[in-house]
Amino acid sequence: MKHENSTWAELIPVEILYVCVTPFSCVLLCAFPTDLDSGLGMMTGIAPMNPMMPGLGMVPPPTLPHDLPIVKEIIHCQSCTLFPPNPNLPSPAIRERPPGCKTVFVGGLPENATEALIVEVFGQLGEIITIRKSKKNFCHIRFVEEFTVDRALFLSGYHIRLGSSTDKKDTGQLHVDFAQARDDLYEWECRQRMYAREERHRRRMEEDRFRPPSPPPIVHYSEHECSQLGNKIKDEATFAEAVRVLLSWVERGEVNRRNANNFYSMIQSSNSHIRQLMSQKAAHEKEMEEAKDKFKTALSGILAQFEQIVSVFHAASKQKAWDHFSKAQRKNLDVWRKQAEEIRNMQNEELMGIRREEEMEMSDDDMEDTHDHDESGPVAQAEALMEENGSLRCQLDAYRNEVELLKQEQEKNQEHTPPQQSEEDASRQQQLTFLQQALQGMQKQLLKMCEEMKQREAELEKSMEDKQQLESQVQSLKEGLESLKTLTTHTPQLQPSPRDDSGSEESANQVNLETSTRDDSRSEESPNQVNEATALALVSCSQEMESLPPEKIPPSLVHSEREALLVGIISTFLHVHPFGASIEYICSYLQRLNTKINTGEVGALLGQLPCTFRQELTGVGASLEKRWKFCGFEGIKTT
Repeated sequence: MKHENSTWAELIPVEILYVCVTPFSCVLLCAFPTDLDSGLGMMTGIAPMNPMMPGLGMVPPPTLPHDLPIVKEIIHCQSCTLFPPNPNLPSPAIRERPPGCKTVFVGGLPENATEALIVEVFGQLGEIITIRKSKKNFCHIRFVEEFTVDRALFLSGYHIRLGSSTDKKDTGQLHVDFAQARDDLYEWECRQRMYAREERHRRRMEEDRFRPPSPPPIVHYSEHECSQLGNKIKDEATFAEAVRVLLSWVERGEVNRRNANNFYSMIQSSNSHIRQLMSQKAAHEKEMEEAKDKFKTALSGILAQFEQIVSVFHAASKQKAWDHFSKAQRKNLDVWRKQAEEIRNMQNEELMGIRREEEMEMSDDDMEDTHDHDESGPVAQAEALMEENGSLRCQLDAYRNEVELLKQEQEKNQEHTPPQQSEEDASRQQQLTFLQQALQGMQKQLLKMCEEMKQREAELEKSMEDKQQLESQVQSLKEGLESLKTLTTHTPQLQPSPRDDSGSEESANQVNLETSTRDDSRSEESPNQVNEATALALVSCSQEMESLPPEKIPPSLVHSEREALLVGIISTFLHVHPFGASIEYICSYLQRLNTKINTGEVGALLGQLPCTFRQELTGVGASLEKRWKFCGFEGIKTT
């Protein structure tokens, strides 16, 4: 500052922006063009604000931007003058602000400073509660408001001079810092507790507002209340409340020998309410079924209208009508046609999803009925397989219907499609053919399984009859063997070598050969020897028949219904993939149906059926891969 009496316009140069700040006020001064009309009264009335103007100390200073320079100016008081510090010096260090701080430490006071001087300088910043002055040129000042402490810190670094004296005792450099006082901390803690109480009260009020209302109290038992409760239980409108009261009475132990009949009648009335509930449930189920039927009917009507709209677009796309539209109209027609087809396809998928859910519900019911039967013997397994085949046949019919619908839609699209056909139509046609082939393969597999099941049943019955006949033959042969042994005791020189009771088929053949050679070369021997060899051959044959299992059926490659289902599903899957698929790809598809299926089980099953599945190596070098292919159509010609 050059002169104390200079005006703000002379001190601030043109084109420079300053912020002049005092602890009592904040003034933002800007440079304006010199040719501005001074008679406007807007700018001519602005004058440097008096920092000691009464009433300005109660207003906190506004927030200042950090990028603007701050200029501290001289403060004139009645008995002293405050000079700003050197702006090039660093700002004085201050301590951390205590919570709820209203007290400041003021050091560097002149020796001749009095309490009145302190009030004169710091009283204009805010209302002061107490001043504790020390004899060592410092004091503690406690204000009423916390923001007044920030104003007092602004005076830190100022040089103070009492009057116009230059004596060392009349000068000093102020140092203002935060001070920690027990009164400030106590008031801050009290205020925090008050805020916590208010917050708890607010939360309690909020919880009370959102808490559900408490149930009405349960009346005590009496004869009058019991009679009224019996009437309420019979009324449908008050049944729920009456049953709750009855439950409370029973749990309380109100039942005794005198009122047992009353409680029995109320419980009986509660039991009779079950019929009403069941009738209501049946009515609701009927309404739900009607709503489902109505929804399906409405959806079918909507789909029919969509088909008509798509047909209109396809008719407009034909050559005789397409050439008359402009380019913009053709573009709009293409966009509208695609949107209509997308919406139509979405609605078709929704309708198909509803039909699939109904079919799955029907199949689930069939499966539950199947599991109820006894599955202990092969006959029961055959019956379960028949029922499973029936359900698969129903699903096959459903898939066939879906294929027919898709085929009809494809034919309609081909009729109304413009001459230029896209690749999507070709891929769709190819998928349709693959699906048809897969369905045909599944149908053949099901028919084959049915034939195998019938053959197994017939062979099972035949094996049981053969077993009974063999048992009777073995018994007769044993008796003949005993009689022959008695005969052979008289002719020891002709006794044949002993044989194992469990001889195999080779031993029987050897006996037959020996008997034949003996007949040819030794015709002169007695007929007893021939009879003995023949008997030994019959015994060995009977022993081999006993060692055979009860069923004469050769061992089957498919041992259970689960493996048969896996064979059918894998056949359908590989039929759709003519180039084959890896074992991991097949297992990933099967695990969507049953997560318990593993790679080893599938590989073993595929290896047991060489006429149905064939493993090939595809690729070259690092891309070499093993793939399984379906060869059932070729294998049926060779078997």
